[in-house]
Parts: sequence; structure tokens; C-alpha cells
Amino acid sequence: MEIKRLLDFILEREAIRRRRAAGEAPPWTNNPILSTWSFTNVRREDDRVTRWVATNWREPHAEDPDLWFAMIIAVFTNWPPTLAEIGYPVPWDPDHYRAVMADRAKRFEQLYGPAYRIHVDQHYRTTAEYQLAKVFNPLWRDREWLRPVRGETLTRYCARLNERHGFGGSFITGQVIAYLKYVAPLREASDWMTFAVSGPGSRAGLNRVFDRPAHTYWSEAAWRSGFDQLREAIAPDLNCIGLRDLHAHELQNCLCEHDKYERVCHQEGRPRRRFHPSPDPLPGSPNRDLFNAAE
Repeated sequence: MEIKRLLDFILEREAIRRRRAAGEAPPWTNNPILSTWSFTNVRREDDRVTRWVATNWREPHAEDPDLWFAMIIAVFTNWPPTLAEIGYPVPWDPDHYRAVMADRAKRFEQLYGPAYRIHVDQHYRTTAEYQLAKVFNPLWRDREWLRPVRGETLTRYCARLNERHGFGGSFITGQVIAYLKYVAPLREASDWMTFAVSGPGSRAGLNRVFDRPAHTYWSEAAWRSGFDQLREAIAPDLNCIGLRDLHAHELQNCLCEHDKYERVCHQEGRPRRRFHPSPDPLPGSPNRDLFNAAE
């Protein structure tokens, strides 16, 4: 198992965040790949979109039993200017959502963030109409059965959401849970630190750690076994660099970003977005100590 390159990537990506947060002037790294291309933070809670959602929707409405629905809207949209126009979407108003998306489209404004590729049924004229008819409205109708419940594990809640149209497996569901796990009742889930589901990037990233061709197939069970081996092997090093509280879903995300980085290193491709730092301060600030005891 080769973890040094992964660890070096994690260390430098986190160092960039810390330099920026401390107010240092750019450049924040001498690494030409990390200074050119966009890579998400080591901790998802440090990402700009996540901080916007947490500050404007999640934290003010933490006690709303239908916060889960709002987090689905946040993930499937993933663009704060659009989310700001929609406003906190509980109670759900599909006509308002439709009007906001149509108006932004008429103004040639961006509707969705670039992080996730959302499947669209070709029978619908727009992505928004598809999402309304096939995803959001049915979820809202069944909201009493889809609320997370006390004592439920993240794994179990993931399985429940995966049964619904539009989630296409566990990856996008994992992104929803990454928001929800910071508030009750999922905050108390017994698998808070260990829950993770693979996506295409994290499967490729784990292949690189095991020195296998990046596109080698993993079953979810085999990926999880290899991932757990990696977590155990890398834990002492993460502790040494101040990342002992990195939970499994964040390490899964690091694997995805590591694969992006390695593709550039080996001239196998490049990320979709260049790094253009925003001059605006991040909204809110995550609580670093909230779950240290979970280990």
C-alpha cells in the first residue's frame, strides 16, 4: 500500500487552507498543480458551498424535522446564488422553485454548481422540471416516512434514501448525509466516524493507493475492505499532522481529489475547473472540536 503520495497531497491541501485562513498573501503553495487547478478542501465543512449551506440553512433550521429535504435541494442545486434566490425550501413551494429557475435561466445566470452531474430524463424540457416531477415533489409527499429518526445509523438512512428515484446509488446520497450528520438526530449515529460510500473518484483513488490501474473495478464490499485498511494505516500520520478527527467520508473525498491530482501528474487528464480564489470571506466557521470525542 502506497500512502505517502496521498498523505503529501492531504498535507499540502490543508496547508493551503490554513495559509489562506490566516490571511497570508498568495501564492499559498509552490505546488504548480495545486496552484492551478481547483481541489476541494480536506474537510468538506471548509468548502465554500458547504459553509454557505451550513450558515444560511442548516444551522438556523437545525431543529426542523424536514431539514433533510432542504439538504437534498442544496446538494441537487449546489450553487449558493441560486439557493439564495430559492430561500430555505421548507415548507416546499414547487411553483416558487420553478419560477426562480426559469427566471435565472432567462437572465442567463448559472443555475447549478459544477460538482455533481445530475441525471436528467429526456422527457422533461429542463433539469428543474425533471427534478420537480421525479425527485423533489415525490420526496416532499413522503416526508413523514423519510425523516431521519433517533437511533438510526448513517448507513441505514443512506439505504432508505437510495430507494428513491434520482439518487442513482449511494454517492449522491452520501453528499446529502455529509450535511445532515452535523445535526440531530444523525449527529448521534453510531457510525458517525466510520460511514462512507464510494464514488467513481474515490474508487480510482483507492486503486492508486493499492498500485492498481485507476479504472480497476471494485465491488462496494471490496472497496470498503480496502478503504478500512487505508484508514487504519494512515491514522497515525493524520494524527501527527493535526487531522486525527478526519472522518471516513472526508477521507473518501480526499481519495477522489487525490485521483484528480495524480491524473494531472501522470498526464492522464485534468480537472474540470481551474483555481480562481474568491475575494469574499467564507460564511461562518466550522466547529473543529465538536466531534473529536467521537474517536
